[in-house]
Amino acid sequence: MLHLLWLLATTVPAGPAAALADTGSSASAATAVADTAPAADLGPRVAPRFESFEPVLVVVDSGRQRPRAVEYSDFYYTRLTIHQVASYATVPLFVAEYILGTKLYNNPPGSRSTQDAHRLVALGVAGLFGVNTVTGAWNLWDSRHDPAGRTRRWIHAGLMFLADAGFVATGATAPSRRRILSIGSAGASTHRTIAIASMSTALASYVMMLLWKN
Repeated sequence: MLHLLWLLATTVPAGPAAALADTGSSASAATAVADTAPAADLGPRVAPRFESFEPVLVVVDSGRQRPRAVEYSDFYYTRLTIHQVASYATVPLFVAEYILGTKLYNNPPGSRSTQDAHRLVALGVAGLFGVNTVTGAWNLWDSRHDPAGRTRRWIHAGLMFLADAGFVATGATAPSRRRILSIGSAGASTHRTIAIASMSTALASYVMMLLWKN
């Protein structure tokens, strides 16, 4: 009998206390798992964004070159002074040559003194023009890199070179005394026309330099 009761006690399921004990242990395990589980992902977090701005140097190419300083030597200014003085001295010689030439042209062949004076003044014009050609061409070369007044200088030089050629032609067409005696003033017309044209070209170049400043 006692043995039968013991068997029944061991086979009967556990009561509420046992269930509570099992429940408590399960809750404890769940709590432990919850503590060790990673936190729930609440979505992407936006970190503060800081942008840095650095100054940028922008170089604008305008396509224009900066003007360079051009230095002239003292000899350049010495030649310029000689050139200007020779130009001023040529003007009265032009006037004298025109007067003497007109006298010879209107009264061929003219007196010996008038012919000698005409020839002497012509040599003076040739000498001054030679000086002006050398000093002017030299200074024109030295100033080739200077943009200031370049157009003015080249126009002046072109006119003076043209006048130089005209004076060479004037001397080449000068008639001899014998030719003037034989055909009169007709033999000197070409000479006179070229001489006046050459002097007019040179005077126009002088006036241009006086009026047209840099």
